[in-house]
Amino acid sequence: MAHSPEVTSNFIYNIISKDVAEGKNGGRVHTRFPPEPNGYLHIGHAKAILLNYRMAKAFNGKFNLRFDDTNPAKEEQEFVDSILEDLRWLGVDWEDRLFYTSDSFELKYEFARRLIKAGRAYVCDLSQEEIRQYRGTLTEPGKESPYRNRSVEENLDLFERMRNGEFPDGSRVLRAKIDMASGNLNMRDPVLYRILHTSHHRTGNKWCIYPMYDFDHPFTDALEGITHSLCSIEYSDHRPLYDWVVANALELMPEVIKTRSRQIEFARLNLTYTVMSKRKLRRLVEEGHVFGWDDPRMPTIAGLRRRGVRPSAIADFTERVGVARADSTIDLALLEHCIRQDLQDHAHRMMAVLDPLKVVITNWPEGKTEMLELENLPGDESAGVRKVPFGREIYIERDDFMENPPKSFHRLAPGREVRLKGAYIIKCDEVIRDRDGRIIELRASYDPRTKSGGDASGKKVKGVIHWVSVAHAARITVRLFENLFTQEDPEGENEEELFANLNPRSLTVLENVPAEPALAAAAPGSRFQFMRKGYFYLDPKDAEEGKIVYNLTVGLRDSWAKQMQKGQ
Repeated sequence: MAHSPEVTSNFIYNIISKDVAEGKNGGRVHTRFPPEPNGYLHIGHAKAILLNYRMAKAFNGKFNLRFDDTNPAKEEQEFVDSILEDLRWLGVDWEDRLFYTSDSFELKYEFARRLIKAGRAYVCDLSQEEIRQYRGTLTEPGKESPYRNRSVEENLDLFERMRNGEFPDGSRVLRAKIDMASGNLNMRDPVLYRILHTSHHRTGNKWCIYPMYDFDHPFTDALEGITHSLCSIEYSDHRPLYDWVVANALELMPEVIKTRSRQIEFARLNLTYTVMSKRKLRRLVEEGHVFGWDDPRMPTIAGLRRRGVRPSAIADFTERVGVARADSTIDLALLEHCIRQDLQDHAHRMMAVLDPLKVVITNWPEGKTEMLELENLPGDESAGVRKVPFGREIYIERDDFMENPPKSFHRLAPGREVRLKGAYIIKCDEVIRDRDGRIIELRASYDPRTKSGGDASGKKVKGVIHWVSVAHAARITVRLFENLFTQEDPEGENEEELFANLNPRSLTVLENVPAEPALAAAAPGSRFQFMRKGYFYLDPKDAEEGKIVYNLTVGLRDSWAKQMQKGQ
């Protein structure tokens, strides 16, 4: 099987290459992504998704999407729909290979029965707590269940009655009969099935027993012909059980199981100032700390999409992070750098004034409007130009003016000049205050000889600032975001510390922000750089309600690039 040279080599790529060269599974490569539909996917899942997908593509293989829907108590159709949307947005194509693990519940039940008949599984009446106590510790062997040596006939009868709903939740489980003295706790007679009288979002009330992940997952991999099961490092201790299930499935279910699937673990993705646990993300949503799974402050793929991140930036980020064996924490600044790099050559430049201060240009004729021509994307003539209205009164950013500036300040100050982007050089002549002494307006004069693109005055000024005409300003809403948590490692020593580390300034909403008229007329989903402020995204969800809301995607300051420069 030929493979693509485009994929960066890593230890997983090398393992698969060796398997292909040795003709394992006929030289096939078949990977999968098996999400649980109990929450929205996050940036960590994106790494796993793209890794599995890229490996399949690299070896001209196949890729499956399979929903691991074995826990109906936490699963919802909303999560299924969101996962499908996320994967499509990331550019992942599973073709006609969309599966649900619930599709093969009947086969798994039959496999469990054959394990019982072979003397390799038994029904156990111990409670969950008793099973834990009997399991032993890392230094002490476990103790066999008093129900371990039930007859095959009794186990088959009890297992069938479990399926028929005769027993309450938690009263019985089906366990594998392996080795209670194993050095790996996962091999000490693990639970294969539990009783759960809960309606399933796809199978309804047909089942009241459900397979455990460590039993269901390897069997389904082998059933689907998955050759390489790529998963995060926390499953490394589960690999012997994975192999045990696959080996038994090959032996006991030869009519449907043909593939000896192989599990390979890689480091999961951890980010500073971020939490990746779906359970904890669910708490953030359900307790109202954020306004939904797609809140732009969330690390979910839906949140990143609503923030204005492009899938190409996530692909770039996951490539840069690479594939390692040991867990580590990645600086959030790297993700922001990738987002920024991805947008800089695509997002048209626009002007919006987030903290406005009015400037009256006293020598500009009242009622006169001049349409100025500004480039949409510096250095890219194909992006074209736009007309921007300019008049006697404009808004500038409040922090672009300082009464008593230091020498390093190159913007507007009393008696000083500055260039307005794409317009003229102006000089501050007067400062107007309200009764409380707060600056509410500046009076300035412009030099008509200094029009951008045709300046013949010979004047040189260091500062260039953006502006918006008061008379022509569109009014938009802007959401500014900071990190959701104040600490690099927000989880600390316990879960409640996580919520104590929530950043009270993570969201700032600015109403009636003056902006170029074009920003109010843009199509929902448009991305722009607000000059000197950052990259912003016109929220399509708010647009459905007739609102013009721009979400901050990422600021302009690139701390990761500065780190790289220092390291060179």
